[in-house]
This record gives sequence, C-alpha cells and structure tokens, in this order.
Amino acid sequence: MAGLLDGKVALVTGGSRGIGRATAIELAAHGATVAVNYNANAEAANAVVGEIQSANGKAGAYQFDISDRDAMSAQIDQVVADHGPITVLINNAGATADRTLRNMSYEEWDRVIEVNLSGTFNVTKKVWGIMSEAGGGHIVNISSIVGEAGRLGLINYSTAKAGLLGFTKTAAREGARFNIQVNAVAPGFIDTDMISGLTPEMKENLKKEAVLGRLGEVEEIARVVRFIVSEASYMTGATIDVNGGMYYR
Repeated sequence: MAGLLDGKVALVTGGSRGIGRATAIELAAHGATVAVNYNANAEAANAVVGEIQSANGKAGAYQFDISDRDAMSAQIDQVVADHGPITVLINNAGATADRTLRNMSYEEWDRVIEVNLSGTFNVTKKVWGIMSEAGGGHIVNISSIVGEAGRLGLINYSTAKAGLLGFTKTAAREGARFNIQVNAVAPGFIDTDMISGLTPEMKENLKKEAVLGRLGEVEEIARVVRFIVSEASYMTGATIDVNGGMYYR
C-alpha cells in the first residue's frame, strides 16, 4: 500500500531528539524522505537516520544552526540537491534559557528569541521559494502551551512561542496563493529532555495540570504533525493544542 507521504521531501529542524526525532521517524514511516537537521549532536542525528533506514525509509542528516543564515541556506540547498524540492517543513528546533524577567540576561533573551522565532523565519523564508516553485506544501510550526498561557520563568521562551502563532496565521494568509498551508501545534508538557532535570515532585505537579493526569509522549505529537501534513487538506492558519486537557487560567 502506498504511503501517505510517498514522493514528499520533508525537512525537520531539531530532528535529532525529542519531538523532532519522533516526527522524523513518523514521516518516514509514511513514505517521506526526511532531512534530519541537527545543530551539535551528530551521533544522535545519525542514529535517527539509521533507525529510519533500517525500517526501509529514506533519510539524511544535515548540520546547521537555524540562526546562522548562511550555513542554513547552504545546507538546505544541499538537501534539495540530494533529494529534490522540500514540500514539508517542520519548524521544531528550539533553545531554552529559563529565568525570571528580573534575573534574565540580555544574552539569554537574545539567544532564545534568535533560535525559536528568528530561526523559524530564516528556515521558512529559505524554503518558501522552493516550496512555491514545487507547487505548494505544508509547514508546521511547533509552538507550546506556554506561548498561549505563559509560564513563570519562561518569559523568553513563551514570547518566542507566542510569536510563532502570529507568524503561522500571517504565513497561512500569504501562502494560500502558492498552495502552501501553514499550521502550528502547541504541545503541553511532553516527556522530553526539556523536563528531564525536574524533580519527581515537580513532574507529578505537571501531570496534575492535565486532565488526563500524565505527561504527553513525543509520538503523540508526531502523529498529529503527520496528520496535518498528509490529510488535513482544508486546514491552514490553525493551532492544534495537544496538551492532555490543560485549561488556561
């Protein structure tokens, strides 16, 4: 049986771990050729590529920092040379530097905004022309519940993730004429490296915020992303909350 994404080339930024890793594997399982972007951990990225290839999928690893426009542009050109036009883009790469507003340094603010928000602009701008010339495609921006509700000590991260929601809506309006659909996914608290340093008590408290009473799994986010890019033909400019029933106060 043909895969839902057969013939599609997908770029997943931050694809070596967490939600990005799960999404790369999910897209490849449905037929996409996946370019797994990573910034520093080549071993992890190559492990994702190996897992995809061992399941008879197609993938390659590409190193670049999404905030480095020159390196990013050159590597995306290489993806196209290796595999063909990119028609699926998952903007997942991100950075954190948690601190309250009063204690946050300018450098911590700048870096998180530069990667999470400006980096998404950089990659999307580069891929936009490729995608439009190919006849269209799908872009999914990974936002966060903290971009919708805020969170103590995450002012840089929540600002960037909130910015992605406005970015998504405007890009969807601009992309429609090119058959480019742009959507966002806003995960709740997912069991990833981001929360690995929390104490067991802190993790239990996070679980209690969701009516389902647990953390989310990366595969649960990946399946939603895959649905958006393969079956959601009448969806653009939308934000899909995948948070186990966290209601904003």
